This record gives sequence, structure tokens and C-alpha cells, in this order.
Amino acid sequence: MTNLRNTMLIAVSGAALLAVAACGNQNSTPADTAAPAPVETTAMTPETPMPMVGGAAMDPAQTIVANASKASNLSTLVAAVQAAGLVDTLNGAGPFTVFAPDNAAFDKIPEATRTALMQPAKKADLTKILTYHVVAGRLTAADIAAQAQADGGTATLKTVQGEELKVSAGPNNTWVITDAKGGKSTITQADVGQSNGVVHVVDTVLMP
Repeated sequence: MTNLRNTMLIAVSGAALLAVAACGNQNSTPADTAAPAPVETTAMTPETPMPMVGGAAMDPAQTIVANASKASNLSTLVAAVQAAGLVDTLNGAGPFTVFAPDNAAFDKIPEATRTALMQPAKKADLTKILTYHVVAGRLTAADIAAQAQADGGTATLKTVQGEELKVSAGPNNTWVITDAKGGKSTITQADVGQSNGVVHVVDTVLMP
């Protein structure tokens, strides 16, 4: 009887030890299988440098007039836009494509003519010239090139003024604009993005 009792006690004790061991295994995770701690990563997006016009950065979040006002080589154009009362228009939603003559382009016009155009009496004439440099919509150089290719080499653009401009490929990978009077102007800096359109700087004032 004593031996039977001892045998039963040993069996019960063994079962208890096994149960405790099993509970311990369920509540612990081996060190080598533990989930790794999450690693924080920061997305690095390279910044695209803003194009420079006249020594100033052209912010694509700003309007055509706001950016042009910062460019030292577009000061005559800005003064003309102000004299013609077109600031609000070119600050509007657009979008607009502007062929922007630089100061050197305006210097090609005789000084007496330039001075006269800035006077209130010539506001209508000045407005006609300036709006002849504006096309509705956002036309990049690639868009113009595609139109030229589709139309036999020359893109025909209808201006806000109402008349047309002809754009075709020029020497040394340039694009040349021909105005209504047969004058030619070369795009010297293309695709300057604006919040309300795009600007292409040109080297000669276009005449309707």
C-alpha cells in the first residue's frame, strides 16, 4: 500500500511540473524569434531647383507677374504690363502662355517709340502689343514642338490679341517665332513654370 501511495504522489508531482513548464513556454517568446522593432524611415524627395531668370529664382507657386517682377531682365516688360493695366489679368487663374521679351528686346525698339507707348494716350496700342505675346492655355516647348511636327514643321498659335504667331525650329536647337509683320524672335529660355501658366523668354518684341 505504501509503495502504491508513493507511486501516485510521484506521478501527480510529475504532471504538475509538466503543466508549469507548458505554461511557461506559452507566455515567453524565444529571443531569436522576437519580432524586430519597427525602423522609422524618412522619405527623401530631391528638390527640383527653381529656374533662374534675370538672377532671380522663379517660384512655380507664384503668378506670372509676381515672378517677372523679381527678374532684373524683365523690368521693362513689367513696367509695360503695369502701364497697359494688365497686371490683374496676368495675375488671374489663366492658364496663360507668355512669350516674354527681355529688356534687350525692348531696347531694339527706338527709344522715342518706347517712351510714347508707355504714355496713357497709347495704352490701347501697348495693350495690343502685349496681348499679342499671350496665348491661352499652358504650352510647354514640347507642346509647341508637337504641334509643329503635326503641322508640317510650323506651329500656328492664336494669341489673346486675336492674331496668330508662327513657331518653327531654328538653328542650334532653338525655336523661332514669326509675327504678323514677318519679324522674328528667338526663344532664349523656355518652360519657366508659373502658378497660372508658363513663360518663354524671347529676344525680340513681337508686333501684330
